[in-house]
Amino acid sequence: MSKPITTLCYIEQDGKYLMLHRTKKKQDINGGKWIGVGGHLEEGESPEDCLVREVREETGLTLTSYTFRGLITFISDQQETELMCLFTADGFEGKPGACNEGELAWIPKTEVSALPTWEGDAVFLEILLRDDPRFFTLRLAYEGDKLVDKKLQFYTACTGTEETV
Repeated sequence: MSKPITTLCYIEQDGKYLMLHRTKKKQDINGGKWIGVGGHLEEGESPEDCLVREVREETGLTLTSYTFRGLITFISDQQETELMCLFTADGFEGKPGACNEGELAWIPKTEVSALPTWEGDAVFLEILLRDDPRFFTLRLAYEGDKLVDKKLQFYTACTGTEETV
């Protein structure tokens, strides 16, 4: 059984994250919440290809430096299980433009935890906000909107560089 695979990115600049307040889509599971930018992998895409494309589509930015931070499994009694590749980015070209999914805003990292997010997002945002460099996997189980279970595992030997083969 194939599972939806998505990407999510928190773009960093000057102690702030570029966040998306999901306000424009009807019947949006993320409606009213603050999230990073990203979306679903298209046929033939790698997670990195998807990341770069989604960030460009949603923000107008072209990523030049990013890090694969974690793999999150979302399990829900109302949605199909989803695997999400979580990235942070600290290099980009361009300026954020309008987004058809909501309002983009640079949010100081010190204020991110006060925003309305999913309960599970708060778990991985805490890891990002404390600058923990370890790669991690996180399993989040929901019943409706309620987080009912979580399992977090860190890895220390996960490095990568792009090479032509």
